[in-house]
Amino acid sequence: MSFFVLPTASPAPKTKNIRPISLAFAAVLVIMLVAQLFTFEEFPGLIASSWLLDDRTSSVVAASIVALELLALPFLLQMRLSPAMRVVSMVAGWLVVSTWLIVSLCKNVVGDALHSVLLGATIPLPEGWWSVLFCLALGILAVWASWGMWPIKAKSAK
Repeated sequence: MSFFVLPTASPAPKTKNIRPISLAFAAVLVIMLVAQLFTFEEFPGLIASSWLLDDRTSSVVAASIVALELLALPFLLQMRLSPAMRVVSMVAGWLVVSTWLIVSLCKNVVGDALHSVLLGATIPLPEGWWSVLFCLALGILAVWASWGMWPIKAKSAK
């Protein structure tokens, strides 16, 4: 049961570059999170127009995206967490990146979107292939940070 409840220190990073990389990824997530929360009352409407969802579903999706972005931060900031929460936080970062990558890719393939919803309604960004490349770069940061601070210890062979 200690896997679930005892907070432990973050594993030592594998290289000296992991800490700045995880902080950069966390900074981008915080900027996106604050921008989305600043005009959160309009964020579900943007998601509804982007994904052709109804109001109730788009509200749940918007809240889920914001919650996942917030949940990804403890792993990236190397906070004291239980190993299970560290894994959940790491996976939340992967889910955020994969969600935004799928949304950006679909919006560019369909080609009917005018604005990117990465920053919510606070800063209307033009949609383009740059958003797919940006999400791919975030994916690289997520994978690099996960590799460098992998939360599950390998069992040693005796």
